[in-house]
Amino acid sequence: MQLFYAPDLEPPVHTLGEEESKHCIRVLRLGCGDTLHLTDGRGNLYRAEITEADPRRCTVRIVATQSEFERMPYALTMCVAPTKNPDRYEWFLEKATEVGVTEIVPIETAHSERRSFKPQRGEKVITAAMKQSLKAYRPELHALTPLREVVARSFEGRRLIAHCAPARTQRGKLFLPDSLQRGEAVQLLIGPEGDFSPEEIDFALAHGFEEITLGPQRLRTETAAVVATVMVATINYSGKSPETGLPTAGCRT
Repeated sequence: MQLFYAPDLEPPVHTLGEEESKHCIRVLRLGCGDTLHLTDGRGNLYRAEITEADPRRCTVRIVATQSEFERMPYALTMCVAPTKNPDRYEWFLEKATEVGVTEIVPIETAHSERRSFKPQRGEKVITAAMKQSLKAYRPELHALTPLREVVARSFEGRRLIAHCAPARTQRGKLFLPDSLQRGEAVQLLIGPEGDFSPEEIDFALAHGFEEITLGPQRLRTETAAVVATVMVATINYSGKSPETGLPTAGCRT
C-alpha cells in the first residue's frame, strides 16, 4: 500500500499537491483508474481512484473511508531535549513516529546544548515516517518549550521523569515497564546529554512527576527516548491477539 498525506482532504474529490502528484504519476507511474490510499493524519484512511493523472495536480475520487485506522490504545507525550547533533533528534522523531507516539515536545533545560529547534525539518521527518509506516495518525510536534513551562501545565494521566541522578524520593525509581498499566495516558520527560539539574528534577517531582529508570545502562538522549517509546508500546501491546491489528515486526519493510 502506498500512502499519501493530505491534511486538508475533504471527500469526495481531492487534488494532490504538486510534490505528491509528481511522485504518484511520474515515480510510481500510476494512471487514471488506479487506486491509492491517503490519510489526513487524524485517523482517517481513504481509498481513492485517480480521475486525472496530471503530474502537477493529480485528482482522485474517494471510494472508501476507514476511520480510526489502527488507533493506538494509549496516549504518549514524549518531552525530549533537542540533541547537540540535529540528525540524532530527527532519528528519534522518525523512530518514535514509527513505533507510536501522540505528541512530541522539544524541551529547553538548564543543561541543554542546543537552545534552538527548527520545527519545519522535524515536521517533514514525521510526515515521511508516518507515510512509510502506514499510519493514519500523525504525531503533533510542538515548538521548543522551557521545561518548567511543560511541567507547570496540567496533564490528565501519568507523569514520569527519567534521569541519571540517584533517586530523590523514598519510593525510588521504578523500572518503566513495571510502573505502567495498559491504556494509560503518559507524559515522559527525557533530559539533555548533561541530564536534568537537581533543581529541575525536584521541580518535576513537586508537580506530580514520578521518577523512573530505563535500566542500568547509560543511554544517549535520543536512544533513551526511543527505548522509552518502545517500552510503553510493548506494555500496551504485549499478549494481545492478532485480531487487535498489531503489526508483526518487519511486516511493513
